[in-house]
Amino acid sequence: MATRLDWNDIRARAAKFAEEWKDAHYERGETQTFYNEFFELFGVTRRRLASFEYGVKLPENKRGFLDLFWKGKLLIEQKSKGQDLKPAREQALKYFPGLKEEELPRYILLSDFQNFELYDLDIDPDKPLVFKLDQLPDHVQSFGFIVGLERRLFRDQDPANIQASEIMGALHDALEASGYDGHNLERFLVRLLFCLFSDDTGIFQPLGIFEEYVANTREDGADVGGALAALFQVLNTKENARHKTISAELNKFPYVNGDLFAENLPLPHFDRDMRNKLLAACGFKWEAISPAIFGALFQSVMNTEERRKKGAHYTSEKNILKVIEPLFMDDLKAEFERITSLKRGRDKALDEFHTRLSKLTFFDPACGCGNFLVIAYRELRELETRILKELHPEQRVTDIGLYTRVNVDQFYGIEIEEFPARIAEVAMWMTDHIENVRLSAAFGEAYTRIPLTKSPNIRHADALETDWSQVISADKCSFVFGNPPFVGAKYQSEQQREQVRRIAALGGSGGSLDYVCAWFIKAGQFTKGSGARIAFVATNSVTQGEQVGQLWPVLFDRCKLEISFAHRTFQWLSDARGQAHVHCVIIGLSQRNQEPSQKRLFSYLTIDGDPVESSHSALSPYLIDASRLRDKHLVVRELSRSISGAPAMIIGSKPIDGGYLILDTPEEKAEFLAACPSARPFVKPFIGGQEYLNGGTRWILALQEASPAQLRAMSSVSERLKFVREYRLGRRPAKRKQDKEAKKPGISARGLADTPAQFHVTVIPKSPILVVPEVSSETRRYIPMGWLEPPIIPSNKLRFIKDADLYQFGVMSSAMHMAWTTFVGGRLESRFQYSIGINYNAFPWPAAPGEKEVEKVRTLAKAVLDARKQFPDSSLADIYDATSMPPVLLKAHRALDVAVDRIYRKEPFGSDGERVEHLFKLYEDLIAPMFSVGIKRRKRMPSGKSDTSSLAAGE
Repeated sequence: MATRLDWNDIRARAAKFAEEWKDAHYERGETQTFYNEFFELFGVTRRRLASFEYGVKLPENKRGFLDLFWKGKLLIEQKSKGQDLKPAREQALKYFPGLKEEELPRYILLSDFQNFELYDLDIDPDKPLVFKLDQLPDHVQSFGFIVGLERRLFRDQDPANIQASEIMGALHDALEASGYDGHNLERFLVRLLFCLFSDDTGIFQPLGIFEEYVANTREDGADVGGALAALFQVLNTKENARHKTISAELNKFPYVNGDLFAENLPLPHFDRDMRNKLLAACGFKWEAISPAIFGALFQSVMNTEERRKKGAHYTSEKNILKVIEPLFMDDLKAEFERITSLKRGRDKALDEFHTRLSKLTFFDPACGCGNFLVIAYRELRELETRILKELHPEQRVTDIGLYTRVNVDQFYGIEIEEFPARIAEVAMWMTDHIENVRLSAAFGEAYTRIPLTKSPNIRHADALETDWSQVISADKCSFVFGNPPFVGAKYQSEQQREQVRRIAALGGSGGSLDYVCAWFIKAGQFTKGSGARIAFVATNSVTQGEQVGQLWPVLFDRCKLEISFAHRTFQWLSDARGQAHVHCVIIGLSQRNQEPSQKRLFSYLTIDGDPVESSHSALSPYLIDASRLRDKHLVVRELSRSISGAPAMIIGSKPIDGGYLILDTPEEKAEFLAACPSARPFVKPFIGGQEYLNGGTRWILALQEASPAQLRAMSSVSERLKFVREYRLGRRPAKRKQDKEAKKPGISARGLADTPAQFHVTVIPKSPILVVPEVSSETRRYIPMGWLEPPIIPSNKLRFIKDADLYQFGVMSSAMHMAWTTFVGGRLESRFQYSIGINYNAFPWPAAPGEKEVEKVRTLAKAVLDARKQFPDSSLADIYDATSMPPVLLKAHRALDVAVDRIYRKEPFGSDGERVEHLFKLYEDLIAPMFSVGIKRRKRMPSGKSDTSSLAAGE
C-alpha cells in the first residue's frame, strides 16, 4: 500500500478539507461526515476500518460508546467546537478496561473540529502532536498508520555515553603525546576501561577502590605507572596464589582471569596532567553508560584519514537496534508475549523457549569493538530476565545463577585490528556483569560471574581472508549481522579491490563493487543451505545504480537469498569525535523458501528522522514493493545505448589537466589574457554541473586546433602545457592542491602526457545541446535540465544530447523520469548521480506516442522554460530548491507531468511508486529480447525536431 501514496496529493486534499470544514462545530450533527471525508484524504474508506458509536462493557455493568473506533489502532473522542480536550483524553482512557488486549488502540485522537491532539501510546503517551485544522496539511504524514505506515521509534543512547568517549579520548591523546603508543597504548586503555567499569558497577568491592587507589599516588604522577603495574599483576593472580606480603589495599581487588591482564606491558610514565586526566576518568559515573560506547571510544582515537582507509563507521545504539530488532528481537519478544498469554502449558513452553535462547548463536564478521554483539547480548539477557520473572514470580530462588542460561560464549566475531578485538571482549564481559547486577536487583540476590569462566569468541583476523566456518560452523550459526567496512570502489586499496573481485567472481573487469559487498556475498555463501539469517548495514549504493546489477544476481542466484526486511536510505550518525555522516541502508536476508511471508520495509520521510514501517509480499533490491512485478529479482543493467532508441547521450569534455588549462575566475582570465593576448581565440567558456546549477563561468584553453607555431609563440600557454604534462606523469600536484604530494597517475593520464594540449575526452559543440548535471540535490522535485549554446564547452560533470528536441526535454523533466531516477539511479551520498547507462539508456520511453501527444509535451515543455525566464536573476539551484520553487514553475512542471503520464497510460498514476512499477514492466518487456540478439535501436522516438537555436544557457 505504501507505494500508492503521493503525499503531495494528500497534502493538497488536506488543504481543501481544512477549508471546507473551517466552520464545523457540532459534535452530534457533523462527526460522521467529518471523519468519513477525513479518511478519504488518504484514499481509504472509513467503514472498511473503523466504526462509529462502538459499544463497550465497562466495570459496574456500565456501558460506553466510543465516538469512532478502529480495533487495535485508533480511538477518536470528538467534542463540539471550543470544548476542553483534557477531559476528552480521560474519557477515552476510561474505555480501555472494556476492550480486549488485542483491541487496545495505539493511537488516540482528540478533536473539537478545529483543534487536534494525536497521542501515540507506543512512542510517548504523554506528549501529543497538537495542531489546528488549518495546519492539517503539514501533519498528514503523522497519520501514515491509516495507510499502513507505522512510525517506528528505535531507542537512542544516553548522552552520558558521548561524554565518556570524550573523557577516554582525552586520556588517550595525553598518553600518545608522551610517546606511549601502538599496541601497548591500546592494551593499556582496554585494561583501564575494565577497571573504571568495575569500580562503579560492583566487580570491585567495595565500590570506588580503584579511584581511591589512583588518588593515593603522588600528585606529580611519577609513581602512577608502577602502581598500575602492581594492580594489573594482582588482577591476574588468584587470591590463594598471591604473595603473603601484598598490601591490604591491593589485596582487596579480585582475580579476574580472561587473559585481560596476562601480558606483561611496559607502562607509561605519567606526569601531573596525565594523572589528572586519569582521575577525571575515575570520577565519571561509569555505571550510567553502556559498554557499547567502546566503539565510540575507538573512533574517538582514530583520525578521519585512518577511518576512511579502514571503512570504519561506528554507531549508536539506536542504529544497532534498527538491525537486530527486525532480524531477531522482534520475533523473540512476540514469541515471549504469545507464550505468556497461554492458559495451559505456559511454564513448560517458557522453559523450552528459555532453552532455545541459550542455544542461539550470533556472528558479527566485522565486529569492530563489539557494539552489535554487546547490544544483542544485552537485549537477549533482558528478555531472559523477563522469562525468569514469569517462571518465578514470587522470587523464591536460592541461587539465581543456577537459572540463567544465556552467556557470552554464544557470541562470535572477527575483527582485523587487535585493539578493537580486545575491546569487544571486555565490552561483552562488562555487559555480562551489568546484566547480572540487573538480574540480582530483580530477585534481590547478589550474583556475579567473577572470575570469568566463559568468553566471547572474538577472532583477530581479516574476515575476507578467513574461513568463517573455522570461527563458527554454519549449521550452528543462527544470525550473521553487523556493520562491515564501506570503502567505495574508488577508495579501495589494491588488496581490498583484489579481495572484492575474488569473492564476487564477476569475471571481466571485475565490477565496481563497494567493499561492503564482499561481506554480503561471503555471508550468503557461508549460510547457504543453513537456516541462518543475515542483516548488514551498507551504503545506499548497493540498492541504487550500477552496483545493483552486479551484486544482487549473485545474492539471488548464487547464494539463494531473499530480502526479508530493509531500511531505506537514512543518515548514519556516530556520536564519537570526528563523527561520520554516511547515507546508509540496512538489508535483512533469509534463505530462499525460509523467508517470512510478509517483508518489512522501513522508510524515512526525512533523512535524519524516524522511519515508518510497511509490509509487502516481496521487496525489490531497489527497496520498493515488488509484489506487482513478474520478476521480483529484476535489476536494471547499465547499457551502452538507449533501450528505447532515444538519441545518444554523452559526457562533456574531460581534460585530465590538473586544472592548469582552466581559468577559474574572471580575474585569472583577465590576468592571463593580458600576459598572452594571442591566446584569446582559444579561451572558451567551460561549464560544469556547479556552474550550470549555481551560475558563474570558468574558461578553458581549447588548443586542439592550434598549430605548433601558435603554441610555441604563446609562452604562458607553453608553461601551462608543461605543467599539464608533469601532472599527467605524476610529477606535479593539481593546481588547487599545491600543498599536497602529486598523485600516482592513471593509465589514461600517462598516455596523454606527450600530448598536453589534448583532452582525454574532447567535446566542442557546434550547435545547442541539452544538458543534465551529473549530480543534483535529492531535495529537488526535478533535476534542472536545459540548453547550452556554442562557444560553451561542457565539462564531464554534464551529460548532454546533441540536437535535442523539446519532446526529449519534456519527458526527461517529468515526474516519470524523476521516479526512475529516484528509485533506480545511483546516488552520491543522498544526491542524485545521473548515469548515462542506467538513468538514461535503461529508461523505457513511451512506446508509440501519437503526434498530438508529442506536440502537447513540447508545448508544456516550452511552458516550463518560459516559467524559468520570469526569474532571470535567480540560478537554477534557486528556482528548483524545494523551499523556494516558484508556484508558476511548479504548476508548469505538474502540467507537463500529467501530459507525459498519459502517454504511458490513460489511467493516472497515484504515486512515484506506481510510475516505477509501470516502468519496470516496460523495462522487463524490452530487456528480454535485447540480451538474446543485442541492442536493437527501436523507432520509438518522434522524428520531428523543434527549433532550439534560441534556447540560451540556463533557460
